[in-house]
Amino acid sequence: MTEVTRTYDGTAVMPPREVIGPRLGLVHMLRLRRDPLGHAEWLRNTYGSVYKMSVLGTQMYMTTGPDAAEALFVNKDKAFASGPAWSHFIGPFFHRGLMLLDFEEHRHHRRIMQVAFSQPALRRYHAMLAPHIRFGIAGWGAVEQPRLHRMFKELTLDLALEAFVGVELSTAEQRRINSAFIDAVRAGTSIVRKPVPGGGWAKGLRARKILEDFFYGALPEKRRRGGDDLFAQLCVAQSESGDEFTDEDVVNHMIFLLMAAHDTTTITMTSMAHQLARHPGWQQRCRAASVAAGTDLDYDAQQGLTDLDLVMKESLRLLAPVPSIPRIAVRETVLDGYRIPEGSMVAVSPYQNHFLPQFWPDPQRFDPERFSSQRHEDKVHRLAFEPFGGGVHKCIGMYFAGMQVRAIFHELLRSYRWSVPDGYVMPLDMVALPVARDGLPVKLERI
Repeated sequence: MTEVTRTYDGTAVMPPREVIGPRLGLVHMLRLRRDPLGHAEWLRNTYGSVYKMSVLGTQMYMTTGPDAAEALFVNKDKAFASGPAWSHFIGPFFHRGLMLLDFEEHRHHRRIMQVAFSQPALRRYHAMLAPHIRFGIAGWGAVEQPRLHRMFKELTLDLALEAFVGVELSTAEQRRINSAFIDAVRAGTSIVRKPVPGGGWAKGLRARKILEDFFYGALPEKRRRGGDDLFAQLCVAQSESGDEFTDEDVVNHMIFLLMAAHDTTTITMTSMAHQLARHPGWQQRCRAASVAAGTDLDYDAQQGLTDLDLVMKESLRLLAPVPSIPRIAVRETVLDGYRIPEGSMVAVSPYQNHFLPQFWPDPQRFDPERFSSQRHEDKVHRLAFEPFGGGVHKCIGMYFAGMQVRAIFHELLRSYRWSVPDGYVMPLDMVALPVARDGLPVKLERI
């Protein structure tokens, strides 16, 4: 007979269920990479809304739906921590980045850093980036066999180095830094998690050293000369009580923020370009708004590109740049009626949650109007739409990212039209972050 307990007011409460999951976790991981949405649905239907499986040798409790996301992200009773979870995957390469800190230490660092993402700072970044965007995109018409993912990646690294670091690098040095970021990000999903020569983990550690040397080398002059870039802002940033970052803090945050701004923004723009290529009516609708808005659009004026904003949100829904967000249970707790033991790794998947039909009608369909003020499907639950996470760890750079995406697409739409063959669907590499395996080849025509 099932035991029933009662709360203080006499309400009957069933004991939490034990979480089950499939054996042969590697097999299911491979199936998830081939068919992430279809196989995730099968796992939920087979094992329940919370199930466990082995991920890179770690037992992971996988959750379903915005209620579970809210429990982990809002974390009212402080049962979950972000730092130990992310440290397991990327700690050696991005240690002590903001996402890898928790509780009071996280609040302390976030308060200092917030000034670098204030509205005045965003306006300065936009003014700094606009001419670089215009110059960079102007040369795209001469690219043979254009692949937009790769072009966005090169452009966003250049822009991040300009707005975040405030330095100009040679093409060779840009490629070296770019390669280091790629190696550092991919190292976190290495199956062999030791510095075996030639392995991904060893490449990630070498990449971290390259990035540290780069930032420590530039830091003394940055502290002396200052500037409007993020690097300079972190060097002088102070909380209300006068707290400042150490040199080590600045370097750790710069490595993490540059990675976050570079990769996630590239994925967002690639998803947008893919959808606009497949839906030329929406591409023309966004182009007409940008042409009408004129050439020189400042930070405040670009907020009026509402159609582009709808496309950006729908593209983020269809391809969440960070497909899985982990936490560690710091004590035993209950999640959606399931017992979560202390020390368990628990994950929310924005990528999968954004396709749940009970929250997103016809979820496979590209439909930017679902974010309009008339429908606002993203408001049916506090965390129905979660591409930037939620709670105290919600992405601090989300407004910077939106500013950069709007600025780039405003210029791109005014300069080019692009298309893909009928029936084309962008193939995804889901090893780390979701990237276009083929680089997103398009037919690019100057207007």
